[in-house]
Amino acid sequence: MVMNEQTIAERIVVSRDINHGQPRIAGTRIPIHLILELLASGKSIDDIISADYYPELTRQDVLACLAYAGHLVRNETIIPT
Repeated sequence: MVMNEQTIAERIVVSRDINHGQPRIAGTRIPIHLILELLASGKSIDDIISADYYPELTRQDVLACLAYAGHLVRNETIIPT
């Protein structure tokens, strides 16, 4: 599955009233940053979607988190000081 902006928008949502407006996986209260932190700590996608972590998620949900993070970084402007 190719993660394009439409696919990301279907899987990643922001609601002012849920998780203080933090981006989360649609249909859950799981913030994207938790998934990214698990990946950064060395957990695999299979680990994350297992019963030990978030069995309600799919591989595509985790990939959407990565795509969302990539989109943010790609569109960020950094001005060196």
